Amino acid sequence: MLLTIDVGNTHTVLGLFDGDDIVEHWRISTDARRTADELAVLLQGLMGMHPLLGDELGDGIDGIAICATVPSVLHELREVTRRYYGDVPAMLVEPGVKTGVPILTDHPKEVGADRIINTVAAVDLYGGPAIVVDFGTATTFDAVSARGEYVGGVIAPGIEISVEALGVRGAQLRKIEVARPRSVIGKNTVEAMQSGIIYGFAGQVDGVVHRMARELADDPEDVTVIATGGLAPMVLGESSVIDEHEPWLTLIGLRLVYERNVSRM
Repeated sequence: MLLTIDVGNTHTVLGLFDGDDIVEHWRISTDARRTADELAVLLQGLMGMHPLLGDELGDGIDGIAICATVPSVLHELREVTRRYYGDVPAMLVEPGVKTGVPILTDHPKEVGADRIINTVAAVDLYGGPAIVVDFGTATTFDAVSARGEYVGGVIAPGIEISVEALGVRGAQLRKIEVARPRSVIGKNTVEAMQSGIIYGFAGQVDGVVHRMARELADDPEDVTVIATGGLAPMVLGESSVIDEHEPWLTLIGLRLVYERNVSRM
């Protein structure tokens, strides 16, 4: 089985693939202070509960694919693969890894690994042109050409960041649960804030995607819009532009990139 690990700024998502199928997944908080030994214990605890894996760390794992937006965590995961999975082929997405995606930006090395991995999966699953909207710590919009090229994107503050900012900077506001209110017009402060977050972000998604699609294709209707990320379900029902929801898009992309590189290891 292939273990895939997507390290984001807030959460780390792990997926276990049996061939092309994801058979198990976990979501944990990202903590840049965790050491390699702590991460190994955490992995053992999670995977030890799965019936298809053995009791010992690494039993049943045939390969590992990792991408990370947090350099310190990537460093520790590299040590995890060396010390605890020494006999298992491991691929960390970094310069030199073959993704098959041309990056048509001013500074290609600045593009996050997760955004390129999402592009790989989007092209494989839906083709291009496409726009990937990833609801994470930031809300990112990534444009994929008809030829499968990464042509650029948009970065906006994420839902949780916005909620925290309201609670910190608003004298009479507080941090709230992100949930759909009874109506758009809030009847109390909490509902008013929830409405602003849910419908405000849905409006942001629709507006940004419409503008990107006009630049990306002669006919904007040809562009497939794919939503992913842990907070995507909060906006799905309110956005009018999202065509597909793929919660495991990054993990699927990691599997694809691993398959393209494993023969070179």
